[in-house]
Amino acid sequence: MLLALDTASPTVTVALHDGTDVVAAETAGVAMRHGEQLAPLIAKVLGLAGAQPADLTRIAVGAGPGPFTGLRVGLVTARTMGHVLDVPVLGVCSLDALAVEAVDTGAVDGDFLVATDARRKEVYLASYSGEGRRTSEPVVDRPAALATDRPVVGEGASLYPDAFPGVRGPLRPDAAWLARAVVADRVTLLDPEPMYLRRPDAEIPHAPKAVLPDVTPTP
Repeated sequence: MLLALDTASPTVTVALHDGTDVVAAETAGVAMRHGEQLAPLIAKVLGLAGAQPADLTRIAVGAGPGPFTGLRVGLVTARTMGHVLDVPVLGVCSLDALAVEAVDTGAVDGDFLVATDARRKEVYLASYSGEGRRTSEPVVDRPAALATDRPVVGEGASLYPDAFPGVRGPLRPDAAWLARAVVADRVTLLDPEPMYLRRPDAEIPHAPKAVLPDVTPTP
């Protein structure tokens, strides 16, 4: 039993794969509430399949790239479950899951790109072969700097059609396809660490600079 989850986009998505196919999957109906929605969705998916946490043999989690807060929720949850259940936790680039879905659903034919929303008027983007294998490392930049006429899958392309006129679906990662991609060995497995590509919005303030005493000689 493989539990797959992804919180790299505004939508929380969870799925369970029994080694043959996905047996249960759920995607949150409300965006941007990762911390509130993930645990209930995991419980619901397990319940739909008649499974218990102890039945899990692996956990796959979308590692991004994605915004700091949402990504952290998914990765911390996956690592905690993996530790408690003593099962492997596998990280997967969230763009890779989109690529596999695009290929298998016929959304693309030949080489293409995947672009997701990075906020700040930027996108995360990577290149893929016609089989859905990633051929470049993900980058983050403004759409104008990454503009192309080639087919581009993902929400990042749909938000900036002037830069990406060849936009295709799907738009956001789906845990069901993440699970299928892992079981079929069609994605590179990573450590369950976040792919931020840039510094988080919330940072620990730096210590104030020391003020040197005035040692100017008295006339």
